[in-house]
Amino acid sequence: MTTPLEFEITHRLPGTLARTGVIRTPHGNIETPAFIVGGTKATVKALTPEQVIAYGGQSILANTYHLMLRPGAEVVAQAGGLGKFMNYSGPTFTDSGGFQVFSLGIAYKKGIDAVSHTERGDASLAVHSATQLAKVTDEGAEFRSHLDGAKLLMTPESSMELQHQIGADIHMAFDELTAPLAPHEQLVSALTRTHAWAERCLVRHNELNAEHVARGEHLQALYGVVQGAREEALRKQSASFLGSLDFDGYGIGGVFEPGEIPTTVRWVNETLPEGKPRHLLGMGSQPADLFLGVEYGVDTFDCVAPTRQARNGALYTYTGRINITNAKYRTDFTPIDAGCDCYTCQHYTKAYLNHLFKSDEILGATLASIHNERFVVRTVDQIRASLRDGSYWDLKQQFLSRYYGDKLPVGVTL
Repeated sequence: MTTPLEFEITHRLPGTLARTGVIRTPHGNIETPAFIVGGTKATVKALTPEQVIAYGGQSILANTYHLMLRPGAEVVAQAGGLGKFMNYSGPTFTDSGGFQVFSLGIAYKKGIDAVSHTERGDASLAVHSATQLAKVTDEGAEFRSHLDGAKLLMTPESSMELQHQIGADIHMAFDELTAPLAPHEQLVSALTRTHAWAERCLVRHNELNAEHVARGEHLQALYGVVQGAREEALRKQSASFLGSLDFDGYGIGGVFEPGEIPTTVRWVNETLPEGKPRHLLGMGSQPADLFLGVEYGVDTFDCVAPTRQARNGALYTYTGRINITNAKYRTDFTPIDAGCDCYTCQHYTKAYLNHLFKSDEILGATLASIHNERFVVRTVDQIRASLRDGSYWDLKQQFLSRYYGDKLPVGVTL
C-alpha cells in the first residue's frame, strides 16, 4: 500500500449516522463497524491470538504506556513489531497512553471512571497530591512507573516514537484526558493542550513515516483524538479543529457514563469529516452501547470489559448477563447460551464452568473469555449485516428486548 490506510463507506442507514465500510491496512482489512479486541500488553488476557481469530476478532488494540514499561518498545521493535511479537498477523492498533496518564493522575486510587472529580485549578496543577503519579505540563506528562516508581516523561514526540517502534497499523495521537465533571476552565486548558499536542504528533509521525519509506517499510496511520468531556461546544470545537488536520482517522476519547453516546458521540461525528474512520476509545461495557455507537457514527470501538468480566464469572447471554459462580449453575448441564456458536458453548456446560471458577482453575477464565468475546464480536457482525440488508431496526428491537426486557439502559430507545 502507498498510503497508511484506505477507508471506503459501503452502506448507510437513513436517518442516522450509521454506516458500513472497510478499513484497508497493510496487514489486512477491517469490515466496519467492528469491535477491536483489547490486547493491552500485547496479549488478549487468557486467550491466544489463534483463539481471537477463531471467534472472529478482526483486529487487536495494545497499549503504548504498558508496552513502554514492559517489555519496552525497543524489544517489540527487535521482534519485528507488535504483530510478529505476539504471533498475530491481522491489523493492529495502539492507543497513546493518554488514558494511563489520567489514571495515574486525578483518577489514581479513585477508580478509573473518576467521573465526579471537581478539583479546582489549572490542569497542570490538578494532579499534585502525594498519592498521584502523574503531572501534566505543556511539554508532556511527567509520571512515575506504577511498576517500580521510575520517573518518566512522555511527550507527543516520544509517544509517536514509541508507537512507531511498537509498529501497529493505526496509532492514536497523545492527548490529555480530563474527568467529565472537571471545571470548565480546566477542560478548556486540557483541550488547548490536546490540540497543540495533536499538531506536534502529526509532525513527528510524518517524519517517522518518511523514515519507513526510506527503509522500504509499511506506512503507519495516525488518528487524532477528540476531547471536550460533556460540553457540546468543546466537543464540536475539538472535532472541527482536528478534522481540519491531515489525520488518517479519528479517535473519540473520554470517560463515558451510560446514555452519553447519543449526545457526546453524536456531536463529534456530526462534525468530523465523513470520509475518514472513527474509533470510540474504551467504549462502555453494555451490549446496548454497541448499537448506540453504530447508530451515532462509530466505525470501530474497543473495550477490555468482555475478558475482564469473564475472568470474574460474568457472562453475556442473549437473555441477559449471568454470574456463573451462582449455586444454581452447579448442576446445570446446558451451555452458557443455547443460541451461541462459540467453542465454549459447543463443548462445555454451565456446571463445568461453575466448577472451574469455584476451583479457581485457569481454564475457567479462558472458556469464559472465549464466550464473552465471541458474543460481542458476533453481535457487531450481526449489526453490520443488518445495516447491509436493511433489517437493523428489527435486529435492535429483538436483541435489546431479549437482553434487557423492560429495563432498557439510559439513553436507549427501541
